[in-house]
Amino acid sequence: MRKILTATLALAPLVVSLHAKDNEPAKRLDEAASVFTEVMATPDKGIPQELLENARCIVIVPGLKTAAFFFGAKYGKGVLSCRNKGGSGWSAPATMRIEGGSVGFQIGGSETDLIMLVMNARGVDKLLSSKFTLGAEGSVAAGPVGRTATAQTDAQMHAEILSWSRSQGLFAGLALEGDTLRQDQDDNAILYGRRLENREIVTTSVPMPKAAERLIHLLNRYSSRERPSTSPGSNQ
Repeated sequence: MRKILTATLALAPLVVSLHAKDNEPAKRLDEAASVFTEVMATPDKGIPQELLENARCIVIVPGLKTAAFFFGAKYGKGVLSCRNKGGSGWSAPATMRIEGGSVGFQIGGSETDLIMLVMNARGVDKLLSSKFTLGAEGSVAAGPVGRTATAQTDAQMHAEILSWSRSQGLFAGLALEGDTLRQDQDDNAILYGRRLENREIVTTSVPMPKAAERLIHLLNRYSSRERPSTSPGSNQ
């Protein structure tokens, strides 16, 4: 009996660890919903309404980690959703990873919430590939801030992706040149029970995970304008 109890106690941390890992993608969906809610609750500093209504896809990365000791590096996990065919709502979410680095004397670390809007079909097609590099394979620009603001510069008007960051309460446009985005099929498998490609999740009728309901409800609430009848991967 004592041996059984000892073995059970020894396995307990492993079971807890595995259970926590299984809950990470669901927890990240809830964190993404919280980030989006807080950003949109500040009209004078949030994402312009016009841009959100016309975006094809959105990527939210809560707690993007940046660390540096002479060479800088960043890493984070996030979620993406794209407009359904017809534009009447948002797709079930897929998962992504973002990675990047920088060179130069720098020491320290921080966490930043990141939001990206994909504005046209070319950007969507690149976003739904297995991996692509911002700037090199897809044009990206710092997004304008303020719910009533518009894309005022040529770069913003023609960029495939607009990006923003929030750190220590400050919300501002952020250029992400050189950072890499890739799909995370391991996290997709946890959410959907099988390793799905991001393109399949956002372009087909994959059932919505319960953990995603809050985020998708918020996306529909804040961007209700009807979109043209094109699928996320369409080139029209």
